[in-house]
Amino acid sequence: MDYVNPEALVSTEWLAEHMNAPDVRIVDASAVLPNVDRNPRAEYEKQHIPGAQFFDINVIADTDSDMAHMLPSAEKFSSKMRKMGLGDGIRIVAYDSNGGYSASCRAWWMLRVFGHEDVAVLNGGLPKWLSEGRPVEDVAPLLNERHFTARQNNFLVRNVNQMLANIESGREQVADARTKGRFDGTDPEPRPSRKKGHIPGSVCLPVSALMDPKTNFIFRSADEIIAAVEGACIDPAKPLVATCGSGVTACVIAMALYLVGYKETAVYDGSWAEWGDHYDTPVET
Repeated sequence: MDYVNPEALVSTEWLAEHMNAPDVRIVDASAVLPNVDRNPRAEYEKQHIPGAQFFDINVIADTDSDMAHMLPSAEKFSSKMRKMGLGDGIRIVAYDSNGGYSASCRAWWMLRVFGHEDVAVLNGGLPKWLSEGRPVEDVAPLLNERHFTARQNNFLVRNVNQMLANIESGREQVADARTKGRFDGTDPEPRPSRKKGHIPGSVCLPVSALMDPKTNFIFRSADEIIAAVEGACIDPAKPLVATCGSGVTACVIAMALYLVGYKETAVYDGSWAEWGDHYDTPVET
């Protein structure tokens, strides 16, 4: 089968043809885990797709929270987007330097949470763009402010209290994008936490089942995504919440489900960074 919502994913060929269109804007949403010795902003300043702005998920965030890159208020998000020239009537394309799993899908999800639906992810991200010899630059674009109307969609977000309540009700399925070792509690977490394992009742649906690590993390075909989802005993037609280490790769699950026709996958924003350190959260291994 073909993707049901293919507009959420653009190819490098499409972006090369449309990057200078007046209604298209590009953002580099690269991010890395805390145990990775890289600086995404410095990498952006060294080279990025022409016209791209840096979408820093650690700055476009609730910086008063003790957890990384939690969703900001609608007012703060709107202000940040306006100053970046991102707003109403603009098609936004997000990419990252890891191919797509960290954190272009997070940027895609954040924009949808705040009501901006005309947003897509560059399939294969910067690695695919570079492998094809396409142009890059090291100069940040000039910005003209643009109005951004923020309309927060809370159906796409879950918090710790809702996740605790769901353990009792079982109303929503929970899919975890972390690796099997982290899900089982046998491998360490990149963010130290008091607990290891997974949310009771959740299932493991790692990023590698939805994106191919051998091809710059290009999204797998619709048939492969459906097979992976069903293989994890998930019914995509029923309510689903995605989780991960800190709410970034969970957005890959949301994106993959969106591509095959399921637009309402929610993301547990705090994910294991919150659950694993919370005083009152049960754990399975």
